[in-house]
Amino acid sequence: MSSTADSADAPDASGAALLLEFCGEVVAIDRTPFGIGRDADYVIDDDNRFLHRQFVTVDRQGLLWVLSNVGGQLTATVSDTAGLLEAFLAPGAALPLVFDETVVRFTAGPTTYEFTLRLADPTFRAAEIEHAADGDTTVGRVSMTPDQLRLVLALAEPSLVGGGRAGAAMPSSAEAAARLGWTTTKFNRKLDNVCQKLAAQGVRGLHGEPGRLASNRRARLVEYAVAVRLVTRDDLELLDQPDLEHPEPVSSDE
Repeated sequence: MSSTADSADAPDASGAALLLEFCGEVVAIDRTPFGIGRDADYVIDDDNRFLHRQFVTVDRQGLLWVLSNVGGQLTATVSDTAGLLEAFLAPGAALPLVFDETVVRFTAGPTTYEFTLRLADPTFRAAEIEHAADGDTTVGRVSMTPDQLRLVLALAEPSLVGGGRAGAAMPSSAEAAARLGWTTTKFNRKLDNVCQKLAAQGVRGLHGEPGRLASNRRARLVEYAVAVRLVTRDDLELLDQPDLEHPEPVSSDE
């Protein structure tokens, strides 16, 4: 993972209108359009053949900076750092950058990546988020039970532990189930419930479709959950707690 630009030759980023941060490296967007991908102005990961050579671009359109998905297969989840905005950037789609920091998350093959775009003079600033005091976690109109929250945490753990800044491998259903002490059947049933609940509220990419890989659905769930701060690194301690709902006996057909 590296940038094509030599840091010694890169312009001073301190006064740049737009900055890109990935894995602790900060680069000024010094040309337009500015491509990001496997073989672009900024290289995310030149070893991952699942990643498009040119995945997304950043360009100026009038007074606005615009992020565009120029790839043919991959999608990206775009959010602000407060988790108040979450957008699904499909191939061919474009989105204006209006917040001081915009986080872009995407999965290419087995690996999930995250980078941040920082705007020097944003159009909008996010309001503070308020947390409910009851037992369930609520995002918008969606209430997650403790077990559902732990399921999401089991899938998101590698991304949260790594801070989301570098590539993180997506756990399989069997690995996530083992992390929770569940059978794979129980995990998949609860995963279906979580995805159906979020899909009913308009979250895209989670609805079961013929031929859709389960790994894609898990990746989309993690991207969404981290983007809207449904789960954070502080929640990881919940993974080591016992089931808070009705325990289910382990059986051969569970």
